[in-house]
Amino acid sequence: MQRGRESSDDGPQQITRGAMPGAGCRLTVAMAHRLRCRSSETMTTTSTQLTVAMVLPGDVDDDGFVQAGDEALSTIEHELGAATRSIEGVASETESLATAIRDLATERPDLLIVHGGQGSAAAADVAPDHPDIAFVVTQGSVTGPNLASYVVLQEQSAFLAGAAAGLLTESDVVGHISGIRVPPGLKGRAAYAAGVAHTNPDATLLTTFAGDQDDADLARRVAEAQIERSADTIFTMLNTGRSGAITAADEHGIDLFGNVGTWYPDHPETFVGSAVADVGADAIAAARDFENGDWQADRIVEIGLEEPEAVRLSLAPDVPDDVRERVDALAERIVAGKLAVETDYDGPEFAPFDAE
Repeated sequence: MQRGRESSDDGPQQITRGAMPGAGCRLTVAMAHRLRCRSSETMTTTSTQLTVAMVLPGDVDDDGFVQAGDEALSTIEHELGAATRSIEGVASETESLATAIRDLATERPDLLIVHGGQGSAAAADVAPDHPDIAFVVTQGSVTGPNLASYVVLQEQSAFLAGAAAGLLTESDVVGHISGIRVPPGLKGRAAYAAGVAHTNPDATLLTTFAGDQDDADLARRVAEAQIERSADTIFTMLNTGRSGAITAADEHGIDLFGNVGTWYPDHPETFVGSAVADVGADAIAAARDFENGDWQADRIVEIGLEEPEAVRLSLAPDVPDDVRERVDALAERIVAGKLAVETDYDGPEFAPFDAE
């Protein structure tokens, strides 16, 4: 049943949307949202404007995870009137992320957001050195005296995507392609696998972490290898690399599920649905909490299917009503706490290039 953006190698870039107040002098920010700019020994300006900084690991035009964070920072700027600054294009490894976090911390923002669970260790390392800054890791799992994690439960929509894939597959073989092995991606894969098994226990799952979220040619070759093994539906948990899977799907007439945002409107011949998980929503929630005085350190805030603007399964218009009704019923059970979503996977993995 078939239907029917690029990265830079120039290294991290610091992007200033709204200039941080007090540019050109040392900034000191108190937790009560007071921005105090001191010139040598005396305070020369005072401002109550919220200041928010963000570390973005990767390309902000990736049509995926990083872009969602960048768009969230724009929302924070416009909705809350915040002055914002970001460093983008940071490598997804702890040392590079820690360096970027330290660089932004010298600006003394009220709130410093590290976008992505891959920044958990770096944030936990740097935050104690800056006790007057509130730190947040999106999709993270770390806490501390001035550190919290905000998590959009993308595993919940991934489970529903798996359940739908199990119902829609005609070959009883479904695929999954992701890039790097970060905790949210691993949880999403596990949930997708559990969803497939829930509705179609006889189905075979071909799952591959290719090692890169943005390599379109690699994603195309992995998709083609899964298609050669009879996969007729593939869940793509990728960023820029997703375009390669789209090419393969279009050439071979199979269906794709997307993630993060909705994909059917732009590719109606290709996508049967999307496991929507607006991973920018956690950054926005953290900034709103901070501005309202509700932000608390040392906790993990979770956002799931109970907030459908952030987490839901989006299905193409021509998905049969019985499939849609079955998936909706599963979503209701998850929200009601009657169905737990599995986040650990111990099944086989598909290595498409072992023979090369």
